[in-house]
Amino acid sequence: MKTREKIYSIAAISIMIDQIVKIIIRTKIKLNTSIPLIPNIFNLTYVENKGAAFSILQNTQIFLIIIGLVFLYVIDYYIKKEKKFDKLNIIALGLIIGGIIGNLVDRILLHAVVDYLDFTLINFPIFNIADSCITIGVILFIISIIKEEIDSKKNNKIQVEEETKKEKKGKNKIQEETKKERKGKKKNDNISKKRK
Repeated sequence: MKTREKIYSIAAISIMIDQIVKIIIRTKIKLNTSIPLIPNIFNLTYVENKGAAFSILQNTQIFLIIIGLVFLYVIDYYIKKEKKFDKLNIIALGLIIGGIIGNLVDRILLHAVVDYLDFTLINFPIFNIADSCITIGVILFIISIIKEEIDSKKNNKIQVEEETKKEKKGKNKIQEETKKERKGKKKNDNISKKRK
């Protein structure tokens, strides 16, 4: 399986899970009501968010749809251009794409994003699986970039050390050859002295 196919397979799985859960929430829970799963800690609360993450940019669906499509185009262009990715990058990009599409489907079909994960303990804004996919994907992508930087620095250090070793070996060979030449000259001088 090619890298691009792997990324879009992860995205497809993310979209399916997100949309199935959203359908269950919409059919089983009334809008703006909660089902406590862990009392005072975590609820399933069905709300419809007509804005972006954390309820910002309310009632700007067309703008948010365009932004989502632009992000998808940029990510897909990046995938086509780079081609080679490690496992962490593949998972990260798959989750980000899946999350963006999951919320885009809501915006296009429902004109609002279905949110339901409600951590009441920390009074955190209600979110969904698509939001989680985007967040986790971005974190993994940042980790992969940091990892690549560390690896490249290590490789550069190893290359510098190897080049330094080669230079030292080269200098040692030159010194040995110089010594041999000097010994050879001394021998020749001694032979010529004896002849005299």
